Amino acid sequence: MEPAAAPPAAPVPAAVPVRSAPARTWLADLPVLAVAVVWGGSYLAAKGVTTPHTVIAVLVLRFALVLPVLVVAGWRRLRALTPAHLRGGGLLGLVLGGIFLLETYGVVHTSATNAGLIISLTMVFTPLAEAAVRRVRPPAAFLGAAAVSVAGVVLLTQSGGFTAPGPGDLLILGAALARTANVLLTARMRALRDADALSLTTVQLGGAVLVFVLLAALPGTGDSPWAAAAAFGPAQWAGLAFLAVFCTLFAFFVQTWAVRRTSPSRVSLLLGTEPLWAAAAGIALGGEHLGPVGLAGAVLVLAGTAWGRRAAG
Repeated sequence: MEPAAAPPAAPVPAAVPVRSAPARTWLADLPVLAVAVVWGGSYLAAKGVTTPHTVIAVLVLRFALVLPVLVVAGWRRLRALTPAHLRGGGLLGLVLGGIFLLETYGVVHTSATNAGLIISLTMVFTPLAEAAVRRVRPPAAFLGAAAVSVAGVVLLTQSGGFTAPGPGDLLILGAALARTANVLLTARMRALRDADALSLTTVQLGGAVLVFVLLAALPGTGDSPWAAAAAFGPAQWAGLAFLAVFCTLFAFFVQTWAVRRTSPSRVSLLLGTEPLWAAAAGIALGGEHLGPVGLAGAVLVLAGTAWGRRAAG
């Protein structure tokens, strides 16, 4: 479950020798592909760490461990943010908190495979929402891709027989819609266009952590972070470390590093393989089983989102 952060805006270096460009691009691709792999594995890791009573506690622990490292690493650039940057980043942090709540509660109540594939609908929802905001008609090819993706999700969530989608599937669908809203909001906030991406992400995470801490303090919202941490065994601590270190810290720094050595489109394309790795982790490591109908749905989701990325580009 990757954070919905604003992409870095650093330009690609122009003075790169022609012969060394493919090698440099390949070297930049590998860490980005690794991010897609660990993000795909994050759904299974979250299922292993989280229960319905520890969702908020786990979110507090995961991001409270990460936030101080990001603050220290980017302190100089954080101090350069303007009050407008801080207000905008804080607002986006509230939205980000909502996204993580939907995703984490959702993955507790559905399979890691379903979660990773349904959340990929963000890649279809975002261009559709952008077209609606701009009052333009999307290309016919993109509408076809969207239809294929939606049909895939229907089959995926009905692999055990045609019934109403489960609550976890609906929560993940809500998270995909919330991710779409976050992307559009980020793009339309003029005050954030000149902000440093990593600093803005740190502010967003700070806002999200504040949401989780406030919710954790309310009665009836589940176990406290301290109680959850005290009950963790080695497997839960390993899963939490994976979510915090690899899915958050490693992912942020790789994106910031890679976009300076390749192109944002290439980074986006590689990160778009996340649902494939989510399905692979759920089936190979989590023992999940799709069945023929679910497998057909998974193929349609992957094909539709890939087609949609090309059509939208």
